[in-house]
Amino acid sequence: MTPTQAEPRAAAPVESLPKRADRHHRGATRWLVLALLIAGAAVVLFPFAIILLNAFKSPAEYSTAGPLALPTELYLDGMINFWKQVNFGQKLWNSFMIAGSVAVLAVVVSLFNAYALGIGRVKGRLSIIVLFLIANMLPHEALIYPLYYMSNQVGLYNTQLAVILIFTVIQSAFGTYLLASVFGTFPKELLEAAALDGASKWQVLWRVVFPISRPTLSVLFVFFFIWTWNEFFIPLIFLISNDRQTVPVALGVLQGERLMDATTTSAAALLGVIPAVIFFLIFQRTLARGITAGAVK
Repeated sequence: MTPTQAEPRAAAPVESLPKRADRHHRGATRWLVLALLIAGAAVVLFPFAIILLNAFKSPAEYSTAGPLALPTELYLDGMINFWKQVNFGQKLWNSFMIAGSVAVLAVVVSLFNAYALGIGRVKGRLSIIVLFLIANMLPHEALIYPLYYMSNQVGLYNTQLAVILIFTVIQSAFGTYLLASVFGTFPKELLEAAALDGASKWQVLWRVVFPISRPTLSVLFVFFFIWTWNEFFIPLIFLISNDRQTVPVALGVLQGERLMDATTTSAAALLGVIPAVIFFLIFQRTLARGITAGAVK
């Protein structure tokens, strides 16, 4: 019994030394990464902090104390005046309606296209996917004149339907490229089992492919909504009527009319970013779950 009791005591210090050194090394690296993340977060949040500080200041307080001073009182007239001047409630509804419609339609179109390209294996699949990728990379400035001419010819200019159709095509080009790559590695055993059970292509799509791809589709929905919500250039060109404009266009018009009114501009920027932040907070768990599912897959 004596030799068997002595062996673990002699081996313990030899095994613990490398572990301590490795733990200490990973600890220092972890602190360095944490410091870099905090510095990056501070850089990203600094403009939002400036907006938040100046949105609740009066113009006189901004002139005397400067943009970095804390507000001494809760000044809400800037927000109220901006809301009334641009009819901000109407702009919110327009942005929500356009972004929501584009997100739903683009996800559906992407799903159908990717199902045909990734699982249906149509002829010329690779060329079609490359074409979708190139179409998604084109700058909006290069597309604006053909889109303006076509929408004017069919009577859709200055309508929200024109903006919805344009962004549905643009967003679905990216969604098709992404989903087609995912569906290209879809488990064939599931498709073969569904075919043996007599399932049609429609039933395979809705009962096999769609439930498994739901996390990826949720991620696309969130990104399509936020991307479309923040779009400025195409809505500025296509929505010239005041009652059809979106939140970014309303903010841009305010910048031109009141270039020196920093407090009203900050209040307007705060009102414009709040809906997107609320939407992101509501769907952040869906977004994290979808990204995690894609990583595990």
